[in-house]
Amino acid sequence: MPTRNFCTTAELAAELGNPDLGVIDASWHLPNTGRIGAAEFRFAHIPGAVFFDIDTIADLEQGLPHMLPKPEALAKAMSALGLGDGMRLVVYDALGLFAAARVWWTLRAYGVEEVRILQGGLTQWVKEGRPVEAGAARPGPPRGRVAPRSLRSPASLEEVREALATGSAQVVDARPAERFYGHAPEPRAGVKGGHMPGSLNLPFVDIVEHGRLKPPDALKAEFAAHGVDLRKPIITTCGSGVTAAILALAVEEAGGKVEGLYDGSWAEWGSRDDCQAVTGPA
Repeated sequence: MPTRNFCTTAELAAELGNPDLGVIDASWHLPNTGRIGAAEFRFAHIPGAVFFDIDTIADLEQGLPHMLPKPEALAKAMSALGLGDGMRLVVYDALGLFAAARVWWTLRAYGVEEVRILQGGLTQWVKEGRPVEAGAARPGPPRGRVAPRSLRSPASLEEVREALATGSAQVVDARPAERFYGHAPEPRAGVKGGHMPGSLNLPFVDIVEHGRLKPPDALKAEFAAHGVDLRKPIITTCGSGVTAAILALAVEEAGGKVEGLYDGSWAEWGSRDDCQAVTGPA
């Protein structure tokens, strides 16, 4: 059964056109895939959806990919998308469950509680023969500007270093095992391979099945199998903060506590000479 973090395609279909509902396409793809979410949105999206570009609705001053936007920037972007206070939001992406979790985390980080992820995403929606439309988004006027509040700060580089040094929190990396152990190259130029000393690896592909998050009991089993103790605080990380949000979602669904999401993730750590990278042996 869907939790407060998810809604079904049937639930969304029943509410399409409701002025209280905002539908957000969050599709994003790794830079080495050749796919562009914005272009795919113009080809086909759920009727009435708007496109949330995590590469532009971001803090661009830090020189790292899609960092959490500052409050005023997020408020302005949400207003431009026709989204406002009092609306219920549903986020989806083209892969089922990928970048939708990043937008979910971004909004939740700023205190927006009425946001859910579409189970199965656009893939499931199309598979069921539900309607799509093409062209640019046509956002309506928001009824009240979203005012980001109650920021749940992302974990900083310094906080991650402290957690690794003291064990105050488990640092769990969502990248594929081949990248975590340095056996496969990173998709971004200038970023070394490997992982943070003392970090754990739970690849996001092990917690997602058929474009959906696995059920809570299966998630608990995956965390245990990868050496993660859900009774202790967890900081999630990945390549650039996208699949780390899937991991954060999974921790919450499994009943654990997310201490923070390392927003810079490996794009920051792996590009710094003062950050050690461990490779092998698995």
